[in-house]
Amino acid sequence: MTIAPHSGTATANPQDLAKRRASRSTRSPSVVRSTRKRSPSPSITFTTTSLPVDSAKGVKDITRNVLRQLEGISHLEVRDMAVPDEDGKEHHTNGLNSTQNGASKQGHKANLNGQAKVNGNGTAKAVAAPVDYEIPRKLLHGSIGFLALYLYLTEGDPKKVVVTLWSALAIIYPADMLRLRSRRFARLYESLLGFLMRENEKESVNGVVWYILGANTVLSLFPIDVATVAILILSWADTAASTFGRLYGRNTPKLPERSPVLGLPFATRKSVAGFIASSITGACIAIGFWGYLAPLRSSVQDTAWTWEGGINNAGGGGLLGLAVIGIVAGLVSGVAEALDLGAIDDNLSLPIISGTCLYGFFKLFEFASSAVSSWIS
Repeated sequence: MTIAPHSGTATANPQDLAKRRASRSTRSPSVVRSTRKRSPSPSITFTTTSLPVDSAKGVKDITRNVLRQLEGISHLEVRDMAVPDEDGKEHHTNGLNSTQNGASKQGHKANLNGQAKVNGNGTAKAVAAPVDYEIPRKLLHGSIGFLALYLYLTEGDPKKVVVTLWSALAIIYPADMLRLRSRRFARLYESLLGFLMRENEKESVNGVVWYILGANTVLSLFPIDVATVAILILSWADTAASTFGRLYGRNTPKLPERSPVLGLPFATRKSVAGFIASSITGACIAIGFWGYLAPLRSSVQDTAWTWEGGINNAGGGGLLGLAVIGIVAGLVSGVAEALDLGAIDDNLSLPIISGTCLYGFFKLFEFASSAVSSWIS
């Protein structure tokens, strides 16, 4: 008796079962769908920010921009930063240029010492460099005038003074030439006398050499009183021009390239403050010398101007004549100090120009007075 299988059951072939298992294992997980519904996932989008070619500079600039936008920062000091350049070398930046989206915006210029003060809103405020008043140099420069005045009042022999100065120059000039040719001697020289020198003099002839040459020239060419006033203008008027120019030069305009009347070349680096100081000092020197100091000398016959006789007894005496001499000396002092003569040092040009102009004025006045007197008579 044969028994039929149950209608609700079926006998599976082993080969069919193996095929079904293989097909299930090869299906992609993405094909299988879940019968349950899920909430949509949030969409996240990433954007890239363009940086400059120099990534280090870009990070620095972005960091600076963020700091500038933060509130509550009262002051931020930015100092020099070493940034690698494209060729691998380092260059310094003052932190005053901001870069946004690859575009560079130039900020304020850095001051002389390479530092700037930046406040909270990102604006830079330059710090003024300290002014070097060259006090030791000015003291030496001004003391020569007192020495010349002492020699004049004590009736020192100008020829002996000239010989003494030439002897000093015979030692100073070779030492200066050796300084320019030997670095070892230059270090020794500057360690002893460097505080009296300017930076540009360390690579050129010392100003003392030109000072002695200028003083000896006027002592050899002009009368003793004119030569003394020329040395006083070099010693005191030049010092006054330099000092007041450093003090107030930034508050006054610079000198023009040419003088208004004669068209003489002016040094545009010098200021109106220095010109005024030199002119006033020169006028005071002439008035004080011929009005009050020259009469103290026992031998007044070799004086170019006196109260009674005026200019070489040709007239122009009294207070009016002294005032005229003061005006002339002031203009000569201011113009001579402001001239731009190229490589010629003002320690040489200033006494020679001022002495020549004063001596020429006296001779011209004397000639004009003599001509007028002869015409009247």
